[in-house]
Amino acid sequence: MLNTFLIAIREGLEASLIVGILLAYVAKTGRRKALPSIWTGVFLAIALSLGFGAFLSFTSHELSHSGEEVFAGVTSIGAVTLVTWMVFWMKKTARNISKELHSKMDQAVALGTFGLISTAFLSVAREGLETSLFLYASFKTVGSNAGPTIGLLAGLATSVTLGILVYKRSVRLNLNKFFTYSGIALIIVASSVLHKGLLDFQSFGLIPAGAWINWTLVIAYLFFTLKPFTFALRTGALKTPVSK
Repeated sequence: MLNTFLIAIREGLEASLIVGILLAYVAKTGRRKALPSIWTGVFLAIALSLGFGAFLSFTSHELSHSGEEVFAGVTSIGAVTLVTWMVFWMKKTARNISKELHSKMDQAVALGTFGLISTAFLSVAREGLETSLFLYASFKTVGSNAGPTIGLLAGLATSVTLGILVYKRSVRLNLNKFFTYSGIALIIVASSVLHKGLLDFQSFGLIPAGAWINWTLVIAYLFFTLKPFTFALRTGALKTPVSK
């Protein structure tokens, strides 16, 4: 339950903040006619993400037992790789994400409706596809009881609520701190997904069996990925402006 809650609140709030930044910018610059195009792009991205999640589940159920093990292992390692890259990417760009999105929106306005839809779609789809893959792998890790589903729904509801409050300036959020602490939490969750993926590969015989191999790789992953975050915490390098 905690795993899916953390994934949903982190990724959901990322997407909510991106949407909020786009909406606030077009409103501030007097381009309210662009709002329908932005929402169209957002809803298309959500539909694609849901479709991708359904595709993963359908494919998994249609495979043989051995094929499902390989598929689960590949999706787990893929999810860990993608999420780790996104965590570090967001840690690096959180400080300037508003300026980056504003620049993309200025370019999109010049291209017209298609440009606006594409910009909103690509900005949100990146988060949505990553979330679908990571949630699928996480569900495979924690099992199929009701807990993970409750955590997912609670995380999404919390992230949307926080996104709305930030957009309305009812809550001020230090993005660097949020992405640092939530990044640490996601890396810890990813380590459990990595462990499950390695077990699937071992079960199929793709890598040598042995618990020591699994734990060596998981500990190495945690050490090298958490080190930059713990360094930032020790040096106090989180004094960045709150979200606007």
